[in-house]
Amino acid sequence: MKIAFVGKGGSGKTTLSSLFIRHLAAAGATVVAVDADINQHLGPALGLSEDAAAALPAMGARLPLIKDYLRGSNPRISSADTMIKTTPPGSGSRLLRIREDNPVYDACARPVELDGGAVRLMVTGPFTEADLGVSCYHSKTGAVELCLNHLVDGPDEYVVVDMTAGSDSFASGMFTRFDMTFLVAEPTRKGVSVYRQYKEYAHDFDITLKVVGNKVQGQDDIDFLRAAAGDDLLVTVGQSDWVRAMEKGHPPRFERLEAGNHRALETLRTAADATHAARDWERYTRQMVHFHLKNAQNWGNERTGTDLAGQVDPDFVLREPGSGPGARTGSAGAGTGAGAEAGAQASEGTGAEAEAGANAETGAGAALPA
Repeated sequence: MKIAFVGKGGSGKTTLSSLFIRHLAAAGATVVAVDADINQHLGPALGLSEDAAAALPAMGARLPLIKDYLRGSNPRISSADTMIKTTPPGSGSRLLRIREDNPVYDACARPVELDGGAVRLMVTGPFTEADLGVSCYHSKTGAVELCLNHLVDGPDEYVVVDMTAGSDSFASGMFTRFDMTFLVAEPTRKGVSVYRQYKEYAHDFDITLKVVGNKVQGQDDIDFLRAAAGDDLLVTVGQSDWVRAMEKGHPPRFERLEAGNHRALETLRTAADATHAARDWERYTRQMVHFHLKNAQNWGNERTGTDLAGQVDPDFVLREPGSGPGARTGSAGAGTGAGAEAGAQASEGTGAEAEAGANAETGAGAALPA
């Protein structure tokens, strides 16, 4: 499953995504964790020291290697230089799988030992002084989007992505790459504003969205979130002594997390797993092509000097192994999409209400009934 955690800065999305990753690892699942926020906090939330987290290899800095590997022998891609963040796979492309070793993982992923297991951690990389004034957020996340476009995953395999704060991910097609999006919302007007933006933007793209209410203190908070999110509210959580200890750098063993929190995390996993049977690989591929053609027309063709529409293999459908009659059956639907792109900016240099300076998230805690 491909799972995103989103929310406004300070909502608790990084804390909750790290707890969910620990929960999956403790259950024996295979997990690739991705920090796709330029405010890089997922590594420390998984127990890395600040120095160790800062030393993680940035995916954005290894984009040429990623492109060259994924391109494979695809005859529709003349060179890695003509690949952009939305380039879809086709016949001859190399696909990424969760349970494998490959040059992309070798270059970009590092193992993180957790109670009861280990996960692979990948990071976009933070902004540097060289990026200031000349680069945008999407120059970093393009590597993540490209990898997701070429990723196939199976049962008990999870990619968990800690996304950028706010609704900025709608400036690319990456928001359509997930089986489940968990939106972490505080019981405040600002807390639910990002939910409303996501709900509106995602309406025409069949995005499965569930709200996790965080920092909840009582029934009034639950009622507030229920009024705002309705049936999208999946579970609510409050404060946690375990999380407090983790944020101080001394987390107890994960098994000592509050029982209510464990139940909340299992609720998240159950909801995510339930989407597996509803996977529509043709729609997934069609949306991939839709955003690629938009990016090609708006900036990609000019930047690369190539008609990037020619990269689309009309007979290719990205599929989970064994899930269908074959990777070259069906149609990628060149030029078609799942609906109007509400609010999404196709230009790589723009974003939808980016929240600069998002803070490290805190406050995930004991579950309360939603």
